[in-house]
Amino acid sequence: MEHVLNISPYIGYVFPNETVFPWSVMIAVYPYMTGLVAGAFSVSSFYHVFGMQTYKPLARFALLTALSFMIFVPLPLLLHLGHPERAFNAMITPHWTSAFAAFGYFAAFYVCLLVLECFFVFREDNVARAKNATGLGKLFYGAVTLWSDDVSQKARIYDHKWLFVLAVIGVPAAHGLHGYVGFVFGSLKSREWWGSDLMPVIFLFSAVVSGFALLIVLHVVTSLWRKVPVNIPCVRGLAGSLWGFLMFGVLLEGVEYANVIYKAREGIELILVFVSGPLFVPYFVLQFGIGAFLPIGILAFLIFGKVGGRTLVVGAVVSALLVLMSVFMMRWNVVIGGQMISKTLKGLLSYTPPLLGRESLLAAIFVMLAPFGLLWVLTRLFPPWDDADKQAMPRAADNEKMPLLAE
Repeated sequence: MEHVLNISPYIGYVFPNETVFPWSVMIAVYPYMTGLVAGAFSVSSFYHVFGMQTYKPLARFALLTALSFMIFVPLPLLLHLGHPERAFNAMITPHWTSAFAAFGYFAAFYVCLLVLECFFVFREDNVARAKNATGLGKLFYGAVTLWSDDVSQKARIYDHKWLFVLAVIGVPAAHGLHGYVGFVFGSLKSREWWGSDLMPVIFLFSAVVSGFALLIVLHVVTSLWRKVPVNIPCVRGLAGSLWGFLMFGVLLEGVEYANVIYKAREGIELILVFVSGPLFVPYFVLQFGIGAFLPIGILAFLIFGKVGGRTLVVGAVVSALLVLMSVFMMRWNVVIGGQMISKTLKGLLSYTPPLLGRESLLAAIFVMLAPFGLLWVLTRLFPPWDDADKQAMPRAADNEKMPLLAE
């Protein structure tokens, strides 16, 4: 068999075919990356659609981040397929009883939407670059502006009009792209750990949370790399939004778990053994304890204590990193954890991803790092900070507290 299978040890009574995990670590990486896309686009839409000036310095950068991750979203699925060259058949001859069959259409539509929105966001800057560049640079920037150098007031109004329309369309499109992933798991009745009506909503809120967390980390890292001051009001705004969405997401997951316990369907005894045994550390300790409740406490201290300067930046970054870990553990616990419960509901399996191979840990790490490489290239071609740097000067009180960040 061409597809590499992971034969897992087990305890209790399981069928022989259940010792093979059909969905590997790549299927956990896939919803994680789609969540980052939806979350990053949410940050951008907060400014482009809702006009929240706090997020203006990050609006264009968030758009490039969403595009970079969206380009690589299909890669985990392609690596998981035994014959990835046949993937396009799903679009030519779609099988609409499968939720995954619609992914090709959703992904293609959303990539086109992101490209169009980036076109209008950077068009004026690209026109200026095309005029100042020479050789291949002039040809490249001329091509990305469709050889139009009109930057009149009428053209700018036209650009902003279409940018707003695309951003409005992108809000439900981005969340629909990720919500259907939750629908895939929530609609599967064959797994007790998956079949939940709240699964799509939980996936949506965790996606927004992961996007805010990612942008906090990227904003601070890119600011230090470019040796410009960290935008304190922007970090404070991101931290406040992260805190609010994170609390609501944790509440939803708590309600879902309580619902499973309350309904006490067949197999609940094994589920209780599962969450108190093999899943205790990944679920209660890493996902909720360290990855959710600890960041909620840190962010609450930063927000209500009106902390600023270096303490705010460090606390927000630490909280964001913990949240990113928590969201990935949530994807892992859903995808892998759901398969660890046997269909007989009388046995448990274990899963250890291989280190090498097409669906290995190294492959998963490469897939998650690849978008950052593309993001670096895009920010070199289309710098998103030109206007933001002028507005990103921290307040005087904050600047006194963080001299190293402003060097």
